[in-house]
This record gives sequence, C-alpha cells and structure tokens, in this order.
Amino acid sequence: MATHFVIRGLKAAVEGKEIITGFDLEMKGGEVHAVMGPNGTGKSTLASAVMGHPKYEVTAGSITLNGENVLEMSVDERARAGLFLAMQYPSEISGVTNADFLRSAINARREEGQEISLIRFIRQMEAKMKELEMDPAFAHRYLNEGFSGGEKKRNEILQMMMLEPKVAILDEIDSGLDIDALKVVAGGVNSMRSEDRCFLIITHYQRLLNYIAPDFVHVMMQGRIVKSGGPELAERLEREGYDWIKEELGIEDEKVSQPM
Repeated sequence: MATHFVIRGLKAAVEGKEIITGFDLEMKGGEVHAVMGPNGTGKSTLASAVMGHPKYEVTAGSITLNGENVLEMSVDERARAGLFLAMQYPSEISGVTNADFLRSAINARREEGQEISLIRFIRQMEAKMKELEMDPAFAHRYLNEGFSGGEKKRNEILQMMMLEPKVAILDEIDSGLDIDALKVVAGGVNSMRSEDRCFLIITHYQRLLNYIAPDFVHVMMQGRIVKSGGPELAERLEREGYDWIKEELGIEDEKVSQPM
C-alpha cells in the first residue's frame, strides 16, 4: 500500500507560545516535499511536533499516517509506525555503539521472534556504510560521540537507510556539509525513493535540491505554508530571497520568536 501522510490545521505551542499556526500538508508515497523559509518561522518546531517531542504541545489539528491518528501515538509508537526524523543536531550517546543502537532500533519495529539476524544486520549495515562512504570503524564507535558535523549527518542517513521508514523528515540535513558530503548524503536519500515512502525535507538552501529533486516546494512563514510550487520556486528563492513573498502576502515580519 502506498504511503499517505496528511497534516491538517496543525497548531503547536512551546511554553504557551503558538509557533505552528495552522499547517496543512498532504504527502503520498514516492513524493519529495521541500519546506523552506526564513529562520524562526517554525520549520524545526513542525518536525519536533510531528514526532511527539514533549516540549511541543499540539493544540489543534490532526496528523494521520495511512489513516491512523499519529497524535494518539507515543514517540516510540510513531517510530514503529514508520515516522523518522533526521535531526539537525543529533545527540551524542556515550556507551552505546552505532551498531547496537541500529540493531535495537530495527528489532523494536519488528514482531517478537522476528528480530533481524546478526549476520544479516552486519551485511546490510556494511553495505549501507560503504554506499555513504563511511569508515567501517564507525559501527563500533559510540553513537555520534566525537563525530564531526558531517559525520553526524551521514550517520542520520545511515539510520534512515537501515530503518526504511514510511515518512522521512530531514531537518536541515545539508547544514555544515561540504559539496562532496552533500552529494553522498543526497545519493543516500535518492536511493530510498519509492512508492511506499515519502520525504519532507526542511532546508534553507536550494543547493540541496540540486541533488534531491523535489516534487513540491513549500514556503513556510509565521508557522504555516504561505506558498507552494515546484522546483522553480526554490530556484527563485535562491535568486531573490523571501521579500517578494512577504510583499505579495502583506507580511511585515515573517519571524517568529521561539523560546529556547
């Protein structure tokens, strides 16, 4: 069954301050949607709210994945249902190796008694790491500990490739990457494109979209989508910035102050 992910009228607040003000988006399997916008307009808040971060309170709206109510799920239930977030700032976890973390995460999504065999897991992980040009030694290092920014981003894509989610949300996965690393990361994403998977890519820069061609580009301001189009929209934003959209919509200040 093709994936169908729908957000309707979503509102979310942080410490009582509304950041997401009525967000609507529908994604189907095989599609790549890019969300762009100035700093502070709620893009990362959106990703955290969808995944169920306890700091972000959803006050209105709905989120469904293949007809199931995502908002009624706990964070781990959302992950098991097929939601995945590649984080902008991945956490470091001392004492847990990359391999142990990945195998535990894969098994948590499987039925009891259907755990992935060690041999199969190792073969898959080694193949994906080779595809991402990662040193095999990273499998045995503690999760993200001592990793550079680029290494953390590759590691996030490795997790996505191993977990094979239905909905992959990539929060500024391109930040801090040089052009070679960007191409590798983009190649990993492109290899995952299929009818049973959709992508939501949050980015500031059109350069990522040179390597991951989006089907739809959305501009987010004041906590909601204010304009949508195709790849040509991202190209215009790269050339002209966001002022023309603010003028067109009569938005004086697109920035949202977000509590830390």
